[in-house]
Amino acid sequence: MNIGDRILLAHGSGGKLSHELVTGVMAPVFDNSILAEMHDGAFLNIKGVQLAFTTDSYVVKPRFFPGGDIGKLAVCGTVNDLAVSGAEPLYLSAGFVLEEGLALAELERIVASMGLAAAEAGVQIVTGDTKVVERGAIDGIYINTAGIGAVFPGVHISAGRVKPGQDVIVSGCLGDHAIAVMSERHGLTLPAPVVSDCAPLAGMVKDILKIAPQVPMLRDPTRGGLATALNEIALQTGMGILLEETAIPVRPEIKAVCDILGFDPLYLANEGKVIVLVEKQDTEKVLAAMKSHPYGLHSCVIGAVTARPAGQVGIKTAIGGTRMLDMLTGEQLPRIC
Repeated sequence: MNIGDRILLAHGSGGKLSHELVTGVMAPVFDNSILAEMHDGAFLNIKGVQLAFTTDSYVVKPRFFPGGDIGKLAVCGTVNDLAVSGAEPLYLSAGFVLEEGLALAELERIVASMGLAAAEAGVQIVTGDTKVVERGAIDGIYINTAGIGAVFPGVHISAGRVKPGQDVIVSGCLGDHAIAVMSERHGLTLPAPVVSDCAPLAGMVKDILKIAPQVPMLRDPTRGGLATALNEIALQTGMGILLEETAIPVRPEIKAVCDILGFDPLYLANEGKVIVLVEKQDTEKVLAAMKSHPYGLHSCVIGAVTARPAGQVGIKTAIGGTRMLDMLTGEQLPRIC
């Protein structure tokens, strides 16, 4: 594996270079059975209590965008990582790195947004840290959040439980977050307003697991989008995944922007969507539960797990052909963090 001798922006895009950086540099040094799961959160057994633990850092630009801001994003992102680990989010930490000269009113607005998001998600921010660096060292504010949650009884989210014949469900339209951030950053006038899907998904995931605790895999398609998230699952499981292009939900305004600028919505970042792999006999009841939730109204089946091609993701196109989908290669465009 050759990741080069310098860190590139693409190493932080959540795609192939990010994967190679983690597996080639970090994982061999930190190697342990918990880390080896390579899920969105770590599974911990502490004196018989099953917990999930996760952490993430947020550097989005601009800090405020339609539908959210860096504070809401930090809370929702960590809450969602716990949720897709099959856990009920309970407690978060919040670490702030602030640039000298940041307007206090801006910080107050971001902190207030975090409070509202935490209240909606039903979590408490119980510890944290603040550092201030000299002007120009960072872009205003960076936030790190970590979270801990209790794994629901009988739930076991694991790549080892993914098998052929399971349906692949996504909870709604793709690409809203990436295009909302890009349009705000560059001052674009779009055919219709685009709002980020940034939202805490713990409530919807709890409803899913209440009726189908046997769900084998959950994942949120953030950096690198749907295609990269599914490739990660395929690589971990050794299974194939075959999607139906015509079944994948994308809003017309998002598709229009992608057509004009040459983006593929399958690789656009999302911050309020979940991928659910489910046994066929559970598909309808899981869909019903998701569609009854405000954040899952447009949930639909978009494909299935297959035995072949092993470790790869394919998509049946609208004209009847099949093409392979790789992980995001190179830098994510539009860049969202």
